[in-house]
Amino acid sequence: MAKKQKRSRTADNGDSGVRISSTPEELMLAALERGDDTLETGRLLVTFKEGAAEEGLQSFGSKSMRLANARDFDDQAAVLEEAGDADAFVFPEIGVALLSGSAARERGMGLDAEIAADSPIESVDPEYFVFAENVRPPFQAYQEGVSQPQASERGSQFLRGFMTATEAILKEVGGGSQTQLEVEEETLVLGATWGVIACKVPLSLRSGLGIKVAVLDTGFDLGHPDFVGRPMVTAQFVGQPVQDLHGHGTHTMGTACGPKAPAGTTPRYGIGHRASMVIGKVLSNSGFSVGGSVLNGMNWAIAGRCPVISMSLGSQAGPQPAYTNAGQAALNNGCLIIAAAGNSSAATGAPANSPTIMSVASLDSNLAPSSFSNFGKIEISGPGRDVFSSWPRPTRYRTISGTSMATPHVAGCAALWAETSPNLRGMNLWRRLQATAKHLPFPPTRVGAGLVQAP
Repeated sequence: MAKKQKRSRTADNGDSGVRISSTPEELMLAALERGDDTLETGRLLVTFKEGAAEEGLQSFGSKSMRLANARDFDDQAAVLEEAGDADAFVFPEIGVALLSGSAARERGMGLDAEIAADSPIESVDPEYFVFAENVRPPFQAYQEGVSQPQASERGSQFLRGFMTATEAILKEVGGGSQTQLEVEEETLVLGATWGVIACKVPLSLRSGLGIKVAVLDTGFDLGHPDFVGRPMVTAQFVGQPVQDLHGHGTHTMGTACGPKAPAGTTPRYGIGHRASMVIGKVLSNSGFSVGGSVLNGMNWAIAGRCPVISMSLGSQAGPQPAYTNAGQAALNNGCLIIAAAGNSSAATGAPANSPTIMSVASLDSNLAPSSFSNFGKIEISGPGRDVFSSWPRPTRYRTISGTSMATPHVAGCAALWAETSPNLRGMNLWRRLQATAKHLPFPPTRVGAGLVQAP
């Protein structure tokens, strides 16, 4: 039976600045100029049925679409900005295509079009903006104004505004709100951070050696002194250099793959200290992006057969077919996508709410669920409150909180487990992480199987 898609205002608006080759900043500016607060970019995501991607592309060709394909780029490190006048960009590993709104309308493929039962297309959905967990949509920032009342646990304030007319950074502290909490850096002594200790990492004989860990985030400080000499594979998917000017990506990668013994009095904050670092910049230097860029990075990491893919990003939206396809493609290829549940004290956000992606909740140092941590579809938990890790120079280190910080704890431990056996890949790795988690006296909807543990 044919099915009807929910109609979207954005997809029917003008396409000024809404091309396949548009950068996230250009798409944000176009949305602001439209006065659109739906968080839709104006482009569409076409998800193909499992095993039907080739047939779907043939159907695109029959509609005289100009196609660009991630396989046209080395290692599928595709750059959307080089798509030129393409009508659609194909991510073949995950069976998803990014489609311009105008191309869709001209060919009767809009959100209100019926999909035939025998079509290779599973779903046509809006592309949404995506944010690191410390960034709120600029639409909300403008609507709420700069004098937001504070309900702060530590007295931190929102950092609002745009680096350009389109780039929003907003850091918030507050129980139960959409936050990544930032606290004053504390004087730390030799040893390890509370999170690394809670996960029993110092007791583990594993290092992540030989395991590729992909962190899809805001990039990384490529010259950070704690990582000198570490081999890195990098790619960018937002039209900016991989060098991290935001901090979020450097922090999350630091937890997942940081050094075993940092210099001086710095405590151990990293887990997979000999894992292979794979850095995909899918969020801009202001901590936001679009679904197409994130899926592009996921496609690349899966093509590279990274056993562990860590994503501390998302939005408060329902499960999205494109992310579900990507998660299944990862599992089919021996990869596991691990994603932050979100910091809204609400239902788990996307992409973590997809059934094929492992969702991570945040715990405080007393191993209780963090007040900000989302709930519902939760597979496992990690230390997420007051987490010390690397930060771009000259700061070098920072202590912040959020499910974004819990996620790389799980990813780092996943790398250690993956090192123990070549059979621990994909769903087998998922199950092992849950089976070995430390049980906690809280509902699974808050903490999943419990606190992740190293082997």
